[in-house]
Amino acid sequence: MYRNSERFLTAFNRIEKKMKEIINNGRNLGFSKMVHMLKHRNAIIGRYSDDLLEFAELRNAIVHNKVDMTYAIAEPHGSTVSRIECIEKELLQPRLVSPQFIKEVIYLQETERLTKLLALIHEKKVTKFPVYHEQKFKGLISQRAIAFWLAGNMYRGNKLPEDATVKEVLDYETNDNYRFIPANTSVLEAVDIFKKQFGRGNRLEALLITNNGIETEKLIGIITNLDIIGVQHV
Repeated sequence: MYRNSERFLTAFNRIEKKMKEIINNGRNLGFSKMVHMLKHRNAIIGRYSDDLLEFAELRNAIVHNKVDMTYAIAEPHGSTVSRIECIEKELLQPRLVSPQFIKEVIYLQETERLTKLLALIHEKKVTKFPVYHEQKFKGLISQRAIAFWLAGNMYRGNKLPEDATVKEVLDYETNDNYRFIPANTSVLEAVDIFKKQFGRGNRLEALLITNNGIETEKLIGIITNLDIIGVQHV
């Protein structure tokens, strides 16, 4: 039966090794130094940087106070061991957006009628629609643009939904409300993209998933800002 200190040090060493691999030249860097270097570059390290820095202090207490090869004065609590092992797993085997967010994406051609878009909202309960001109991606319609179009046209008597095209609604949308990401993006990296854009004053509506994160590729999934709320952290 492994002691808590052995389990803790095993997980700690694996995390340290992984950080050195990420940095690529981190052979002579200390654990805490690597955490500080990576917390703004790696979403997983950034999410758990405070925990990792505390683990570094605990690791030093275990190693430096060890009286012999078989006995450690400092034995981590079971909950601490469980947490570092969960973070180790998240770093070494990160949850990816594929397959969690891979699904059929409902999209529209810009020449289609607004009435079709409204019917899809009613039937499918979705509110984010990638828009194409044949095979060329043109933008992402959200409920924001739909509401602005309705307020600006329908209730002023300018135009009814059956007379409007998807393109006309897309004109009410911002051009910076989406990002394309590859299927091998980690879930926490996806969360980080939303957070960073929000911090810059830009509210993303969705991340669009293709195999390599290229907009000319076929859409294979979508992550909305509401999906992110349900992402569980360790």
